[in-house]
Amino acid sequence: MMFLKGKFQLQQLPAHYLQAAINGVIPQENGILQSDYGGETIPGPAFDPTSHPASAPAPSSSSAFRPVMPSRQIVERQPRMLDFRVEYRDRSVDVVLEDSCTVGEIKQILENELQIPVSKMLLKGWKTGDVEDSTVLKSLHLPKNNSLYVLTPDLPPPSSSSHAGALQESLNQNFMLIITHREVQREYNLNFSGSSTIQEVKRNVYDLTSIPVRHQLWEGWPASATDDSMCLAESGLSYPCHRLTVGRRPSPAQTREQSEEQSTDVHMVSDSDGDDFEDASEFGVDDGEVFGMASSALRKSPMMPENAENEGDALLQFTAEFSSRYGDCHPVFFIGSLEAAFQEAFYVKARDRKLLAIYLHHDESVLTNVFCSQMLCAESIVSYLSQNFITWAWDLTKDANRARFLTMCNRHFGSVVAQTIRTQKTDQFPLFLIIMGKRSSNEVLNVIQGNTTVDELMMRLMAAMEIFTAQQQEDIKDEDEREARENVKREQDEAYRLSLEADRAKREAHEREMAEQFRLEQIRKEQEEEREAIRLSLEQALPPEPKEENAEPVSKLRIRTPSGEFLERRFLASNKLQIVFDFVASKGFPWDEFKLLSTFPRRDVTQLDPNKSLLEVKLFPQETLFLEAKE
Repeated sequence: MMFLKGKFQLQQLPAHYLQAAINGVIPQENGILQSDYGGETIPGPAFDPTSHPASAPAPSSSSAFRPVMPSRQIVERQPRMLDFRVEYRDRSVDVVLEDSCTVGEIKQILENELQIPVSKMLLKGWKTGDVEDSTVLKSLHLPKNNSLYVLTPDLPPPSSSSHAGALQESLNQNFMLIITHREVQREYNLNFSGSSTIQEVKRNVYDLTSIPVRHQLWEGWPASATDDSMCLAESGLSYPCHRLTVGRRPSPAQTREQSEEQSTDVHMVSDSDGDDFEDASEFGVDDGEVFGMASSALRKSPMMPENAENEGDALLQFTAEFSSRYGDCHPVFFIGSLEAAFQEAFYVKARDRKLLAIYLHHDESVLTNVFCSQMLCAESIVSYLSQNFITWAWDLTKDANRARFLTMCNRHFGSVVAQTIRTQKTDQFPLFLIIMGKRSSNEVLNVIQGNTTVDELMMRLMAAMEIFTAQQQEDIKDEDEREARENVKREQDEAYRLSLEADRAKREAHEREMAEQFRLEQIRKEQEEEREAIRLSLEQALPPEPKEENAEPVSKLRIRTPSGEFLERRFLASNKLQIVFDFVASKGFPWDEFKLLSTFPRRDVTQLDPNKSLLEVKLFPQETLFLEAKE
């Protein structure tokens, strides 16, 4: 049996030799090698070349294979040794362990070295995140050299309060990071507070360069910056400026090509770090699903009609098609125009406002199926979007729909956002736009591309929600203050209105009273004028007063008024009693309002016949009368 690889030739070996060699490269978890030649288990010890010098000559180039001789023993894999450098404050400890040991055994060694109880110790720096003490190192797929660090949050710092004060001062400082994008030779000057974490810096760089965090290859971080959760103040950055370089990590295929070009040797490795390549399995799908994504658009009806009369009808078809493709567990898409979605999300009371999430779909992107089925339809994402977002969707697969959305985007968000979406490549879709409404405009908080994970998508949604919540609290406070001012103004306006009405009622009553008084005064004046006219006419109609010495008999009458004054006049005894009444009336005492009484005998003269003479009514030669008002 001959095997040829490049320039190198493996000499003919028995089949069981090759089977044992493969087992040495890919060890079985149970330590037992399955043979295809006898149908039975073939255990055996590791082969020692020195004990079989003539069995086969060694090839000219080194190989990572360790040939194993078949025998009736269990194949024992040599333990893999791992090196750890553990940093704690100003100390570092080197630990070498077999990969069959546990994390707790590392802590026990550190307990003896650092004099820190295991219960007070947090061991950080694992690539997979926090791990349990019982975790076996082999299960973490670690490289040979590893860097870890110890945190002791429950122990007081060894230095004085001045160190804590310096750290607090650093947290309040702003760091200028001058970041060079290696591929495009472009610099970004970014300001971050000392409390920002390295992870936040990397996410911001992702937004600027479109290089996902897991694909970023950095140069310039201090040696102490070993954990992305570390804040900048503790990372050892130069203040106030620090230079960094970022590029895209080469893919495994590129790495292999470069290796083949630089070396004429073919090296077959037995171990591979789990971080050296990424495929669709990190999204939780198999290769068949990934390779089937590009042609999925050909097998399925379009998500959205190309020339829908209104956006509501287009969204109805989009929702129905989305459900048929990915199931009923998906975000609740708002059915209506983008303007109506704005009204629903932003133009309500501050307490009822929500963020607006715009999902931009593209059937021709290879990421669409993975993003929709694994991320957008995840129960945690669906629940979080339903509680905190109004979700609106649009399909950019058709050129007409794409142009229609860019027009809407330019109108609502401005030309910069529209140009950003216009320049996105097909394989960068789908996109998730997070929009926050402000008083005068709508702000795009984040643009999330399809090459993400559920955890990263959730973190970015939560980060946007934190910004929105802070703004919402300010808006609620402003709205409450405005409502309080408006309530006070309403109360003042109501009080003023009631006061005006009271004043108007009082003024109208006064005007009515004045009008009534004026009317009565007019009536009184008219009556007085009428009386005066009557009086004057009576006075003019009176016969002249006779003299005392007259040929005819004269009667002298003395009349006492209600005020105590006396009216005296002489009348002819032949004058009628009516002339006396006219005289009294000419003095302002009409006989229909006053009665004229005599004393002895007391009688009402006004009841007598006015056509009789004074002599006939016995008011001769003189008489004293008095006036009395009629009841």
